[in-house]
Amino acid sequence: MRLYRDTAVVLRLHKLGEADHIVTLLTNQFGLVRAVAKGVRRTTSKFGARLEPFAHVDVQLLPGRNLDIITQVQTVDAFATDIVDDYSRYTTACAILETAERLAGEERAPAPQLQRLTVGALRAIAEQGRPVEFVLDAFLLRAMGYAGWAPALEECAKCSAPGPHRAFHVAAGGAVCTYCRPPGSATPSPGVLDLMDALVRGEWEGTDEAPMSLRTQASGLVAAHLQWHLERQLRTLPLIERSRPHAAVEVAAAVGQDGTRDSTTRTAHSA
Repeated sequence: MRLYRDTAVVLRLHKLGEADHIVTLLTNQFGLVRAVAKGVRRTTSKFGARLEPFAHVDVQLLPGRNLDIITQVQTVDAFATDIVDDYSRYTTACAILETAERLAGEERAPAPQLQRLTVGALRAIAEQGRPVEFVLDAFLLRAMGYAGWAPALEECAKCSAPGPHRAFHVAAGGAVCTYCRPPGSATPSPGVLDLMDALVRGEWEGTDEAPMSLRTQASGLVAAHLQWHLERQLRTLPLIERSRPHAAVEVAAAVGQDGTRDSTTRTAHSA
């Protein structure tokens, strides 16, 4: 079998035997790839330290029957150095890696946009140029866009009537007009959906001045929308340290009033 090479983000590690790791990679050309890194847990390993979560690497692999084998690794970006020493940056980066793995789909399904987006988000966290909650929410919104789950923010999710609209309903697909508004829809404060739209577009000017209450509601809506479509909780979201005066109560109402997706509601509430 022929060797192949690609750039990748290290998403996860699992121990294998006494000295090996199974490494989950998000590659640029081949999507999710699971591969064995032999001997990397030994102190004499030549590239064990390069295969840690958050690393952006150039990796050479040998195709295998079930798992590929990593034969060479070169560091492209060592993001972990600036991430792991801060709890907030670390948990936010963990949420990005978990989301990327969930949205990448089946193994070897190419996801180049998601891979580049993940690298960009990790770089933004490592460089500390913007609040980590903005980096996370922008990543989640754009990643959902690549997956086809982007919430409607400027028009009604049901009838496409142009906004702005005041109500938001996760199951309906985002913002909803007065006529289409389902029971239990959230009514976020004015400016919340504008903030979410700015994060999607990368229009960062003025976002730092957004009040904490708007950031709280925007993050809650983003988390609830993502977990509704994933149909599962993300383990890392409740661990993220945010300076929030209150939980996203309106988001919980938007998701759970009809008795469905209760577990998602609880996670969105606690995120």
